[in-house]
Amino acid sequence: MRKASYLALILGTAAMTTIPTAFAKDAGEDTTASAAPASLAYPITQKVDQVDEQFGVTVADPYRWLENDVREDDAVANWVAAQNKVTNAYLDTLSGREKLAERMTAFFNYERFGLPRNRGGKYFYTKNDGLQNQSVLYVRDGLNGSVRELVDPNAWASDGATALAGWVPSNDGSLLLYSIQDGGSDWRTLKVLDVASGKVLDDNIDWVKFSGLSWVGNEGFLYSRFPEPDEGAEFQSLNVNQAVYYHKVGTPQSEDIQVFATPENPKIGNSAEVTSDGNWVVVTSSLGTDEKYEVSVINIGKGDWTPKKLISGFKNDWQLIDSVGGDLYFLTDDGAPRLRIVRFDMENIEKAPAEVVAEQEATLAGGSIVGDRLIVSYLENAKSLAKMVTLDGEPVGNITLDNIGTASGFGGKPGNSETFYSFSSFSQPGAVYRLDTATGETTIFSQPDLAFDPKDYVAQQIFYPSKDGTKIPMFIVHRKDIDLSKGAPTLLYGYGGFNISLTPGFSATRLAWMEAGGVFAMANLRGGGEFGKAWHDGGRLQNKQNVFDDFIAAGEYLIAEGVTNKGQLAIEGRSNGGLLVGAVTNQRPDLFAAGHAAVGVMDMLRFDRFTAGRYWVDDYGYPDREPDFKNLLSYSPYHNIKDGTDYPAVIVSTADTDDRVVPGHSFKYTAALQAANTGDAPKIIRIETRAGHGSGKPTEKIIEEFSDIYAFLAYHTGLKIAE
Repeated sequence: MRKASYLALILGTAAMTTIPTAFAKDAGEDTTASAAPASLAYPITQKVDQVDEQFGVTVADPYRWLENDVREDDAVANWVAAQNKVTNAYLDTLSGREKLAERMTAFFNYERFGLPRNRGGKYFYTKNDGLQNQSVLYVRDGLNGSVRELVDPNAWASDGATALAGWVPSNDGSLLLYSIQDGGSDWRTLKVLDVASGKVLDDNIDWVKFSGLSWVGNEGFLYSRFPEPDEGAEFQSLNVNQAVYYHKVGTPQSEDIQVFATPENPKIGNSAEVTSDGNWVVVTSSLGTDEKYEVSVINIGKGDWTPKKLISGFKNDWQLIDSVGGDLYFLTDDGAPRLRIVRFDMENIEKAPAEVVAEQEATLAGGSIVGDRLIVSYLENAKSLAKMVTLDGEPVGNITLDNIGTASGFGGKPGNSETFYSFSSFSQPGAVYRLDTATGETTIFSQPDLAFDPKDYVAQQIFYPSKDGTKIPMFIVHRKDIDLSKGAPTLLYGYGGFNISLTPGFSATRLAWMEAGGVFAMANLRGGGEFGKAWHDGGRLQNKQNVFDDFIAAGEYLIAEGVTNKGQLAIEGRSNGGLLVGAVTNQRPDLFAAGHAAVGVMDMLRFDRFTAGRYWVDDYGYPDREPDFKNLLSYSPYHNIKDGTDYPAVIVSTADTDDRVVPGHSFKYTAALQAANTGDAPKIIRIETRAGHGSGKPTEKIIEEFSDIYAFLAYHTGLKIAE
């Protein structure tokens, strides 16, 4: 099923860190770390005389040098080492950290399966025994046949930081195409494995990023790649000139054929997929993160590799579902802000598509063709619904799901009535189900054995008013036996951007927080995709302040309703959510006791200069355009720290191999936060090595990271972690 854009204490005295000369100030300058509280001495970060002028506004950027790649610049590497030394010394003083790690380990320790894919009667799926750093790929001969291990990435690196990323079996199941992710980077290396023998073939494909993987028959496949970057610029240079290539198995990459490219506009991204019947290559082209695509088709069923434009103009969301009988089915927001499904007659390509499933009150989240049925999934107030209809859109029936949770999967193909899906909730890891769309019969493929009882936890959904009166949904989850009459330490999570929906799902790390007596709250802020295009538009570009207002209002609601008390509220966000934490901390430092800003976009005036940052202008705007510049400057976390105002405790986290949101964002923000007079609460940064933006991170590193983070948040909100 497809619906995704193209494209989660004891105040101690830290020993004074020895400051490397790389960031000592020039002779004669005051080098006193005056803003650091007496109990915590921060490294002194060198300031440079960097001032930019845009549209008559002068903007200082004294920590510009921290944008340099930590792998290439010794001064940045020394700064990272000094910061980690201070952070680790502080974290070592926190009680409860070991207990959190112990409980997170227990909650991770269950056998979990990925969704199976049936190719040629072989079932491919991932499985993690519980505490393996990376899940292992297996193949089963038939639904109930013998099982063999195919790919075990745990043997690839001693630190567990090399991961199996995407994988796709060939149509007959004889070959497996898979991608390797090293150290959390977005770059991928492609390999091919012979399924029968388990032998890895000589094929090796480099410089793949943001790519679909799709087989053409059983002899070759399509992928997208960028030109090889200059040496030393792999993790920072802009990603441009993405093209689609065909690789024939058994040949070197140098012989790969370029199938589709857009050299006239290097900023266009291109990704290809092949329909289940093998007749069509559908190329989706994008300019940014907005769901505004052009679509080209290649009729390989007739041996014609000439691309023809099906959709022009970058105006709407067009996402391929599949092909049946010469028709292409798409999910689109063309004429339907909450999306609908349409069908193109490929014999009459100029003809407008016919509507198959009309727009509903709930937001259409995905669609797939399985057998002779369409499975459509919806988000209704951020909770999953799923239905079956005929290929003409006539209702067949609902697929029964629990009340508050998230369904995923429903992949399949025309002519085969079998599909698999998973369903999870805040307290229940995903079980995997097999559904026969012809009979409606559902059976369990895998169900985890757990070290806890999910019924010990309760979740409710409430709606609260934002600053402008808009009703915002929020989930509140806690242990069933917690008495909230006096309030409890609460962790509030948000994102609010890029049309991404936050839905209920299981987290072993959050469960450890809740088991200890904390409340977890998740707000569905504007900017997300929970209620379609209008909801997304309401929280981006010139409306971005709505996202911050929504999050602030969530915190005010939790306190006003007695869920938590002032001094007990922590906030957390990742990536765009890290920006959220930074922005609201600047705007309402009095509201929060602690904050965790993870891999955040913190310099809103330079985000578009690195790696994938140029794509984000769809949500943020263009820093070189005056109206956007002024809006971005108004909330940029790095530029709006309030000197002379007491701030909550802040822990920033990032990683040296993050080539999605380069770590310079977090480095500069932390340096500015530490240099300002923001009170005695600590402002520290945790910098992971051989990790990236989040994907592919080994289980061991996840437990280490979140036991550190949540021990920090627990101390500063008063959550007692029983030893």
